[in-house]
Amino acid sequence: MALYIKDADVDALADELKRLTKAPTKVEAVRASLQRSVEEARARLPIRQRLAKTLAMSKAAGPYAPGDHKAETDAMWGDD
Repeated sequence: MALYIKDADVDALADELKRLTKAPTKVEAVRASLQRSVEEARARLPIRQRLAKTLAMSKAAGPYAPGDHKAETDAMWGDD
């Protein structure tokens, strides 16, 4: 989806950003700026929210049940 800048002030800011960052194009300058903003916003999220997917996967996997690793690997390789 295309992003069209119709506001003259925003266009001027994009031009200034391109010049200051020495970006090859306005698109690249805006892309880099948006990427930095997204990364900063993600970093400000609470740790619980950042790890929510990991926590959900951990809960779905169930409790850790250690076994006899040597016996398990021997069985996988057929070394009984």
